[in-house]
Amino acid sequence: QVQLVESGGGLVQPGGSLRLSCAASGIIFSINSMGWYRQAPGKERELVAGITNSGSTNYAESVKGRFTISRDNAKNTAYLQMNSLKPEDTAVYYCYTRSRWTDYWGQGTQVTVSS
Repeated sequence: QVQLVESGGGLVQPGGSLRLSCAASGIIFSINSMGWYRQAPGKERELVAGITNSGSTNYAESVKGRFTISRDNAKNTAYLQMNSLKPEDTAVYYCYTRSRWTDYWGQGTQVTVSS
């Protein structure tokens, strides 16, 4: 059974930082691409960052230069380091991966950026 479990969300002031973690099980983590998506109330879910098995990354334009996606294959964990956070970053953040047959999502973790 594939499971993705996010952690690390919370309340932070503008300009602050958070690191999200996604612990994966039930997949061969080292060969899976991983991604982070986010969804704010009333808005569609959007891709924030992705990383392939080879370490290639891509980012939404809105987070380039502020967020960094990484992975630790030994720990079966993907990370999203979020720096210089803005109120516009407030959303539920979801970990994502895929197989040949289906998509897999974590339960989400809330990130709130507010004074």
